[in-house]
Amino acid sequence: MDRLSLVVPAAAVTPLPPTLQSGRPWPMGASLDGDGVNFAVFSEHAQRIELCLFDASGGAELSRVPLPGRTGNVWHGRLPGAGPGLVYGLRAHGPWRPDRGHRFNPFKLLLDPWAREIVAPPGGFEHSGHHHGADRDHPLQMDTRDNAPGAHKARVVHDEFDWQGDRPPATPLADSVIYEAHVRGITRLMAGVAPGDRGCYAGLASDAAIAHFKRLGVTALSLLPVQHILDEPRLKDMGLVNYWGYNTLGYFCPDPRYAATAAPRHEFREMVRRLHAAGLEVLLDVVYNHTPEGDERGATLSWRGLDNLSWYRLPEQRGHYENWSGCGNTVDIRHPRVLQMVMDSLRYWVQEFHVDGFRFDLAPVLGRGSPGFESDAAFFKAVAQDPVLQGVKLIAEPWDIGPGGYQVGRFPRGWLEWNDRFRDTARAFWLGGDCTRGELALRLAGSADLFQARRRSPLESVNYIVSHDGFTLHDLVSHDLRHNEANGENNRDGHGHNLSWNCGWEGPTEDPTVLQLRARLKRALLATVLLAQGTPMLAAGDELGHSQGGNNNPYCQDNPTTWIGWDRADQTLIDYTAHLLSLRRRLLPMDARWYTGLPDAHGRHDLTWLRRTGEPLSAEHWDNRMSRILGAWIGVPGRGRAPLLLMVNATDKAGRFELPPGEWLAELDSTQADGRSRWRRGQATHFELASRSVVLLRDAADGDTD
Repeated sequence: MDRLSLVVPAAAVTPLPPTLQSGRPWPMGASLDGDGVNFAVFSEHAQRIELCLFDASGGAELSRVPLPGRTGNVWHGRLPGAGPGLVYGLRAHGPWRPDRGHRFNPFKLLLDPWAREIVAPPGGFEHSGHHHGADRDHPLQMDTRDNAPGAHKARVVHDEFDWQGDRPPATPLADSVIYEAHVRGITRLMAGVAPGDRGCYAGLASDAAIAHFKRLGVTALSLLPVQHILDEPRLKDMGLVNYWGYNTLGYFCPDPRYAATAAPRHEFREMVRRLHAAGLEVLLDVVYNHTPEGDERGATLSWRGLDNLSWYRLPEQRGHYENWSGCGNTVDIRHPRVLQMVMDSLRYWVQEFHVDGFRFDLAPVLGRGSPGFESDAAFFKAVAQDPVLQGVKLIAEPWDIGPGGYQVGRFPRGWLEWNDRFRDTARAFWLGGDCTRGELALRLAGSADLFQARRRSPLESVNYIVSHDGFTLHDLVSHDLRHNEANGENNRDGHGHNLSWNCGWEGPTEDPTVLQLRARLKRALLATVLLAQGTPMLAAGDELGHSQGGNNNPYCQDNPTTWIGWDRADQTLIDYTAHLLSLRRRLLPMDARWYTGLPDAHGRHDLTWLRRTGEPLSAEHWDNRMSRILGAWIGVPGRGRAPLLLMVNATDKAGRFELPPGEWLAELDSTQADGRSRWRRGQATHFELASRSVVLLRDAADGDTD
């Protein structure tokens, strides 16, 4: 027998009682079935799948038996008399042929990919060689040490919760404002939250947190990953953790690290119910592009041991992995059962946890067929026809690191996309980068170059200046350079091209001139994103001046670097942000229509871009890289029924802006700390537009006084 094909028999253990029945091949995972539990496990290439039962702590393996049924590529069995609380794992027998993509090793206990709750090993999970399927010194040889005592297991659960009539807010896109937040970071230092609830699901739904969200006027919380997370071994060795959470071990499980109680599933549901009652949607950042098993040198935790060849994208040299995620492996969603796992997971979070949508990390991976990214890939078709997922918000991070990985604007209709072109253009325009007035105008009006030709709505552009990944807004105007030394990578990690500006001094300063300039730029940037056409997104803390000390990649910093410092919050900046959002709700025509620039039957243009002279921009002015003064006359009545004039000046000098006809009064002046102004046109023919400012005027001639 070929040594590499050897199937090693499992060690002798007490077998299960002979009452293990054939069961059925659906649903996947462990499901309560009257007076028993049904188990269904996918593996196309395994020769045998064993069910292993453990004591309540998961420390001792009590019995082991093969699943007796097989239907197609699903192994199944039913255990009569079993119920919630049962702890189990899996072992898969099959060929050990890494060169052919097979890595079966029955000495490694495997977590069910459909696990509803995960039991961590007593004392915590240790990234030791025991969890590696291959011998670390001889990668073609199987490691025959049994890892069960230190492996993760699954626990059977009974999903039951009194939702008390909970209904999703179903906020229309035209009214949506996304607030990206980390469950731990947002309330860990929030004084109004009970100490035991801070940094937890309960804290996020506390009265104090909800009051802040309502004060701002945001409508949806986009939470960084909360599905069960596994920290990487390198981070653990340095005493750090995967704070952001983009390393999912359990796709059906709320992570217990964010629970104030021993019942994270219940606490997560209670959080969603309370947020819904306050009119706030809950969106989850999900990571279906890779798993924590890493590359061929990584641990065997679940998918690799169950069917490596089916779960992952492998190159022609099948002993390695295609790494389009940057994390060592890439999940192969082309396989029907892999696609099923993703779809089952999405439906589960909507049906059982009532979440309102998802933001997909490295989303092009999900649309990759054999040749490359496909806008009509199987995953997108599956989502489009799924009745459970109708009406939920779907947001793509539209890039990965694979070939042709930049796909901004190419996702299906109905999907939202993070628009990094908006981010970079706004930063460049205000902070001294290479940019034209025309580029800024294009982004302010919904990025027609990216979305309109594909019959996409301008609301599908998620506009942002800052996200979790990169500088905070305060650091964006305080640092030219990243300062990531605490991450343990000698400041090599994180983005090097930030389009930031320190305003003349790197980092903290007491210089009033520098501080005033930074404050003015923050207000201008906030106005740019919150008054633009599209769906705006704020990063938690940007509305109050949160700083990470110049760390633009704090993915491993679960400490005051990332925790929002509420005791240092700029309350005036919070009020300014709330004022912007109030103006957005009250005045702006945020709908799915594109501006045309053409006159209506009354000769009024829906949108006209103006020079400071009051004349429309011509081609040579549109591409002028020297001028940073621009006006937008919005003639189509919006929610406030009145024409608007938006003026921006990103230069360091005031500029005289000639006004078009109208009874203009100021609704916003970003040079004011609270954004409010009492300016009214009177007899004036022009407006003195201050340096580095955004001003919004409303024409009161139609009698609109809302």
